[in-house]
This record gives sequence, C-alpha cells and structure tokens, in this order.
Amino acid sequence: MIFARGALLPDARLPLVLDGLEEELAGSLSLPPLVPETVVSALDALGRELDGGGLDGLIAQYAPPGAREELAQVRWMLRPEQLEYKLRTELGPPEAGDAPFGRRELRPLGVLLHVAPGNMAGLPLFTAAEGLLTGNINLIKLPREDRGLTPAVLARLTQAQPALAPFLWAFDLPSSDAASLKRLAALADGVVTWGGDGAVEAMRRLAPPGCRLIEWGHRISFAYLSGPPDRAGLEGLADHIVRTGGLLCSSCQVIFLDSSDPEEGEAFCRAFLPVLEGARAGQALPLGQAAQAALYAREARLEHMLDRGGRGDVFYPGRGCSLTLRRDQSLELSPLNGNVLVKCLPRRNLTAALRPQRGRLQTAGLLCPPREREELTDLLLQAGVSRVTAPALMSRSFPGEAHDGAYPLRRYTRVCDIVNSK
Repeated sequence: MIFARGALLPDARLPLVLDGLEEELAGSLSLPPLVPETVVSALDALGRELDGGGLDGLIAQYAPPGAREELAQVRWMLRPEQLEYKLRTELGPPEAGDAPFGRRELRPLGVLLHVAPGNMAGLPLFTAAEGLLTGNINLIKLPREDRGLTPAVLARLTQAQPALAPFLWAFDLPSSDAASLKRLAALADGVVTWGGDGAVEAMRRLAPPGCRLIEWGHRISFAYLSGPPDRAGLEGLADHIVRTGGLLCSSCQVIFLDSSDPEEGEAFCRAFLPVLEGARAGQALPLGQAAQAALYAREARLEHMLDRGGRGDVFYPGRGCSLTLRRDQSLELSPLNGNVLVKCLPRRNLTAALRPQRGRLQTAGLLCPPREREELTDLLLQAGVSRVTAPALMSRSFPGEAHDGAYPLRRYTRVCDIVNSK
C-alpha cells in the first residue's frame, strides 16, 4: 500500500508515483513552512482518538497481536507536553533579536527518507512525526511488519489536518527493491535509517553525495551489578528481561557482575533464577514467543550436555526462562524471551570489554551500593554507554531524552545565517 498526499493507493501505482515524485516534492517545498503547533495539535487529536477507541478498527485490521500495548508507548511520546518539551530541549528558544552581523534561523533539511523500524508498532509514525516537527517532507519506507497500519493511520491524520498531506508519503517497499530505494534516496536531503549494520551499509551506498545520513542503527544494552544486590533491584531486572523479551535496543542482553570469581557468578545464577522464574510466571508470552523460549531452553540444555565444545559454560534452566554463565567477558546478544547470559566482568576490565561494541552501546542498567553509583556511572559513560539507569527502567522513556546520544530534531535541521547587507 502507498500513501501519497493524503490518499491510499495500491502498490501497482508505484512506478507512476515515483515518476512524478520529484515534481510533487518541488511543489511541496514551495509551500509556507509547516509550524510545529499544527503538527502537535494534529498528533494530539490522533492520540485522543486512539485513547477513545476510535482506531480500534484499524488496529484489528492491520496490526499484529500485542500492537495496542506498543502503540500506547508511542502515544506517550506523542503527547503535546512531551512534544513541546522535546522542541524546547532539542532546538532551544528562538534567537532573541538580531546579532550585529544579522541573524540565524533553524530551517528543515528539506526531504527526509525514513527507513522505518519494525520492532514496535507505531515507530514509523513516530519517526515521521519528528520529521514533521522540524518542517520536513517525509518519505517513509515501511518495514515488512507494518501490514498497512502506518498508511491507514496517516490517512486518518491527514483527514483531520489536511495541511500535513503534502509532507507525508509512505511506501511498502521490500529492502530488496534497491532500484526504487535509490530513486527515493536521490530525492532526499537526509536519510534516516533505523536498521542494523546491513541496512546502514546499504543506505550508505544508495544515498547520493551531499545527502545527510542519520543512523539510528541497532544498539546493545546490558546490566552491571556490583556488590550484594537488593531484592527489589533484582526483581526490577527480572521484570525488565521478561517484559522486553530481549527485543529492544534497550533490552538487557548480558548481566555483568563486578567480579572475577566464577563461584560468585554461580552463586548469583542460583539466587537470581527463582526471581526470573517469578517474573516469567507473572507475564504471559504470546504463543509464538513462548514456543521460541521453550525451544531455546531445550537446545541449550542439549548443548550443555555436550559441554558446548568444552567451553565451560554453566546452564541454569528454569520454568520458561534460563541463565547461562559464560567464562568470557564480551558483550553479545542473548537468546530471546527470558533466556539471558551472565558473565563476570570486574570494573578494571570494563572499558576493554565494551570497546569492541563502540558505536553500538546504549543503556547500562546499574545496580550497586549508593556510594559507588557515581564512580561506576562515570566509568560506564567513559566506556561509551549513552544512558545509565536502574535495571528496572532500562526501557522506560523520559521527557527530553536523547536518542542514542544525539538529539534527532537537531539532526533534521540546518542552521541558516541571514547576514546584514550593510
């Protein structure tokens, strides 16, 4: 499905739409600037419609199971107070008066091509909303998982606020359609890509010289525990692991212990497994995820029986979850859905162990005695982490937060100087 200037079109119209897109964009770029207040008001109206059940039909028709909970998280980020705070934080107040040489203005880049993420329903709308807030025209390459939800929601949004229609386009393109993606990238002033390394490399090849490449690639997060953890902190970590399923960039992939003693790692696993089982019992997984978790647990048990090639891992199977104590200190992806890796990593080795993941580090869930929190926070930030929080809050958003160490709205704008003629 294609969304073009407020209308839903069949995919068969793609060649015709692409042929006329450059002329359409030139016309849209000559329109009066889109003001943030118009965008905030329209998104608020759409959010209130979601809250009142007005989008239930679209969700039932287009969204996968569990999408309503994911949409609720995106809805929180699109509330007027959140967007207004985001604008103030990321772009700052307008310049007061003329400087001696003239003045500066923030202007949109122009046209943004969003290679939208598919790991949460509503994120394609969110990335487009950030482009709209900065006055850009937005071409959205939809993820395979979208199923038509984003075009349907965009149609509802532009029906309520027609002024947004010239600024929104969406295309259900497979990533393998490099020719169409190249045509879209050729029209863009900036490419916003949310994919993994492969997607980022592909867009680097497709984006023309002079096009700003804005990467929100895959990130990796972990928990770091020092000292005897309190029960509430462990329960918060377990709840986070089960609730996110390891699917988010902010999901805990490895639990690192500030220790070099494998026996301490074994003691931690024995103590933490019942806590993880309790969190797992309290949260029902969708059937597919539950089956995947069970399959991994069985596979890991069989591999452990074969001693995993002599690597010396220790496997702790639980009811619907598991822990695997490994001897190395590298940060890597855990299996999904409540199956987590545990490793000993004394703080003196922290920077060296995290360095191979530079550029991909995101959140560290830190659980430690209060007197050590400042020291360990500073050490984690020096190692390249962009956010430090409690394990229970690793995937919780807050007003004005940066995106992987950067402010998106700043990257979607350009600074223009208007110099006095005298």
